[in-house]
Amino acid sequence: MPSPIRVFVTGGTFDKEYNELTGTLAFQDTHLPEMLRLGRCRLEVSIRTLMMIDSLDMTDADRALIAEQCRAAPESRIVITHGTDTMVGTARVLARSFPSDGDKTIVLTGAMVPYAFGSSDGLFNLGSALSFVQVLEPGVFIAMNGRYFGWDAVQKNRDTGVFEPNRSPPAAADDGSDGPPSDG
Repeated sequence: MPSPIRVFVTGGTFDKEYNELTGTLAFQDTHLPEMLRLGRCRLEVSIRTLMMIDSLDMTDADRALIAEQCRAAPESRIVITHGTDTMVGTARVLARSFPSDGDKTIVLTGAMVPYAFGSSDGLFNLGSALSFVQVLEPGVFIAMNGRYFGWDAVQKNRDTGVFEPNRSPPAAADDGSDGPPSDG
């Protein structure tokens, strides 16, 4: 029998919805239960919403809360839904708290298009993350676009909208950012 999996929701594009009155993207409730139902998930999954924010608005305190909740979770396998803009930065913070020789496997995932739009990559990324968290050794990983990466071996390509292997060593920034913003 597979180990139970904890899913922590933090917001990000994954859970954004279009507000017809204001013409903006906003948060209501997480779509995770619906996504698991539509994906016919048969895993033992426990979902907890920690926050519903854009990752660009995530603070050091928010990242500390995510790490604290991962530490307190009885499950050894954890998936975190997260905005893609600062996902690598949060993974960096988690890696400091959860070494690869520990007992927790943590996989962060997200979406480039909101799930509510129907053409989202979110369902695929969530399914991939749930699969990867079951088979990877302890450590912190990112699962996007059908691939997984070690927390320090990935970057978001802002030109193509996909996650790919690093072209350079990870930044030493402690601000949770994933490096300098793109010019586009």
